[in-house]
Amino acid sequence: MTDVVAHDAELDASGLNCPLPLLKAKMELNRLASGAVLKVIATDAGSQRDFRTFARLAGHTLLREEDDAGVYRYWLKKA
Repeated sequence: MTDVVAHDAELDASGLNCPLPLLKAKMELNRLASGAVLKVIATDAGSQRDFRTFARLAGHTLLREEDDAGVYRYWLKKA
């Protein structure tokens, strides 16, 4: 799959288990300006549920998510 969404920062959380991908993403989002897009790469299947819920509760926008043979990619736009 290809990057179809432009992003301002990228976080590779491959190999990390829940809740670390989400925690690292939250830390990275804190560094970014409002409206910036963070691309996250994860391998934890639970990250799908985590990122959907996090985006909804925190007010961020989950622009896109991909699942490519167990590699999950998320594009989060900071509120």
